[in-house]
Amino acid sequence: MIYLFAVLISYLLGSIPMGLILTKIAGKGDLRKVGSGNIGATNVMRVGGLRMAGLVWILDMAKAIAAVFVGKYVAGDAFGAWCGFAAIVGHCYPIWLKFKGGKGISSLFGVLLAVSPVSFVVCGVEWLLLALGSGISSLGAVIVFCLIPVLGFAISVQVGWPFLAIGMLCMWRHKENIKRLLSKTESKIEWKWKK
Repeated sequence: MIYLFAVLISYLLGSIPMGLILTKIAGKGDLRKVGSGNIGATNVMRVGGLRMAGLVWILDMAKAIAAVFVGKYVAGDAFGAWCGFAAIVGHCYPIWLKFKGGKGISSLFGVLLAVSPVSFVVCGVEWLLLALGSGISSLGAVIVFCLIPVLGFAISVQVGWPFLAIGMLCMWRHKENIKRLLSKTESKIEWKWKK
């Protein structure tokens, strides 16, 4: 019963729509009605600039980190990773927003940081190099989704499975981005500090 409760708490933590809340507080309107309509940090940057997007990114990471620590407290690292997965499910499919949420990349990095700081650094450097070099955030993200199962199984089989689940979920959430990447129509990021 305690395991189910931990997973539920993790899902609810992940489902807190940080991007939507912050942009509304800042007077930027309903994030779902601008840009891509997504509630994640990338769309926040389009309407609120890099500073606001950075804050949303940190908060989305924090809720996933909290979920991992809930799981670790209950049953150790592997269950912590599964609770992190539950938080990412909540971020992608929040109950408060009719299950229409973000794409999970910032929460993914929160899970990585809480479970394996080394994996966090590896994926973070890769993402930054590709996102900054190409100007296309999703390009770096897709490589991260391929990397994390490898890193997870390198840690242990028990951590590998939730990392594989996270990679597959985030890949699915980025399916439209992948189509645009293949057709070379994916939009580039505007790196502006404030809007």
